[in-house]
Amino acid sequence: MEMKTKYSKIRFTVLTCAFLIIFINPFLNYFFRFNFVQGWYQSLGIGKLWFVSPLEGLEAILVSKTLYLPLIIGMAIPIMVAIFLGRVFCSWICPISFLSEIIDRVYKLFKKQKRLYDKFCLPKWVLWFSLIGEILISMTIAAPIFVFLSPPGLVGREIMMAVFFRRLAIEGVVVIFVLLLHLFTRRFFCRYFCPLGALLAFLGSKRRLRITKDEGKCVNCKICDRACPMDLKPSEYKNSSVYCWNCGECVDSCPKTALSFKWKE
Repeated sequence: MEMKTKYSKIRFTVLTCAFLIIFINPFLNYFFRFNFVQGWYQSLGIGKLWFVSPLEGLEAILVSKTLYLPLIIGMAIPIMVAIFLGRVFCSWICPISFLSEIIDRVYKLFKKQKRLYDKFCLPKWVLWFSLIGEILISMTIAAPIFVFLSPPGLVGREIMMAVFFRRLAIEGVVVIFVLLLHLFTRRFFCRYFCPLGALLAFLGSKRRLRITKDEGKCVNCKICDRACPMDLKPSEYKNSSVYCWNCGECVDSCPKTALSFKWKE
C-alpha cells in the first residue's frame, strides 16, 4: 500500500513555527535584549542576514528611484524561492495563512461542514489588477503603500506594538477585515487582492515544483477540486497554473493518490 504524505500537517507545523518567530521575537527583544532575530516578514533579520519582501523592496526602489545594494541582496533569496517553488510563502509561511488555518480548525469544531464554503468568487485575473494598482498608487503618491498596509506585515507590527508600547495600531483592523472575508470565501484576500501574492505568483509562473496528476489513477471524483483553498480545478490540471500556491491540499485529499508533487526538470 502506498503511503501518503500529509502535507497539510507538515504545512501547518511550518506555519506555526513561522508565526512563533514573529510572535516570540518582540518579547525576546524587549525583555532579554536578544536581537539576533529582528523584524517580521516584510523585513526579517537573522544575524547579519536580512530577508526583504520582494514587493516592499520593489516599492522602495520605485518610490526612491534608487538601487540600494543591501536591499537587492535582501530580496534575492525570497525571489529565488518564488522562482523555483512558486508562491509557497503565502501557503507555508505567511501569518495570514496561519490565522486562516486556525479559523478553519475552530470552524470545524462548531459546524457540521468540514470546510468553509466559497460564497463570493471573482475572476482570477483580479489578482493582477491588485498588483498593478498598488504599484501605480505607490508611485503616484510617492509612498510605499504595501509597507504600511500589508496584512502579513501588520500582524508582526501589531505584536510589536503590543509588546513595546502596550497598545495596538488602528491599521490592525485591516487584518481583522481580511480574516472576516475568509469566513465567507476561503482565502478571499489571498486569491484576489494580495499584491505580494500576485508578484510571487508572477515570479513563480515557471516554477520547478508543481503538482502533477497521474491519469491512470484518477477516477474523476472531483474531491481535489473541493479541497483546493484557491478555488482551482486540480482535476483539470488547473493546479499547474500560475494561481496555484503549492499548498498540497489537493494531494492530501485525493483518495487514489493520483496527485503528487514533482520537480520539473
